[in-house]
Amino acid sequence: VNELYVDDPDKDSGGKIEVNLNISLPNLHCELVGLDIQDEMGRHEVGHIDNSMKIPLNNGDGCRFEGHFSINKVPGNFHVSTHSATAQPQNPDMTHIIHKLSFGDKLQVQNIHGAFNALEGADKLTSNPLASHDYILKIVPTVYEDMSGKQRYSYQYTVANKEYVAYSHTGRIIPAIWFRYDLSPITVKYTERRQPLYRFITSICAIIGGTFTVAGILDSCIFTASEAWKKIQLGKMQ
Repeated sequence: VNELYVDDPDKDSGGKIEVNLNISLPNLHCELVGLDIQDEMGRHEVGHIDNSMKIPLNNGDGCRFEGHFSINKVPGNFHVSTHSATAQPQNPDMTHIIHKLSFGDKLQVQNIHGAFNALEGADKLTSNPLASHDYILKIVPTVYEDMSGKQRYSYQYTVANKEYVAYSHTGRIIPAIWFRYDLSPITVKYTERRQPLYRFITSICAIIGGTFTVAGILDSCIFTASEAWKKIQLGKMQ
């Protein structure tokens, strides 16, 4: 059963959304890679390091960044950049692959195929190395309620993106990978329900009825063929 309604389903979250980000930058050293978070509530954090990990790639020439962090339920952004580096590189290369970007609990439920990890596999390795990337996200609250009434909260999202070369006030190019998000007021709810008994009985009756119908058609065909064969045999005898 699917429903749409206007509400904040996860009121016990403290106004926070958990984020999971996994991204590879094969041409940027790990000491240069950082995560910055800011939003309309005044949060402005440069070089977020809690629950994050940097894994060197390509003999240290590249980096895989994995982070688990929370954002407020207000419009804002988080971005991967070199802003927190001690010294800014001359030509930072922001080509990348996004392995995962998800929000809230992970839902592993059969027959629910939503856009919970819409950016999985996004490949920008052939882009302009100095280009900034804007991913514009519309986050949609999603609730799954199982047959026992237990609810799990996750978020789907839609995405649009663009690339551009951005210059600082000094004329330098300082690219970044931006994830700009806003929340949808509409919540999607999936409710697991047992099939009603009457629907099961109706299905059984339909199967039985169909079986009898097919059997009747086959019997009619066999009878017609048998009569035709008898007529042919009588014709030969005459």
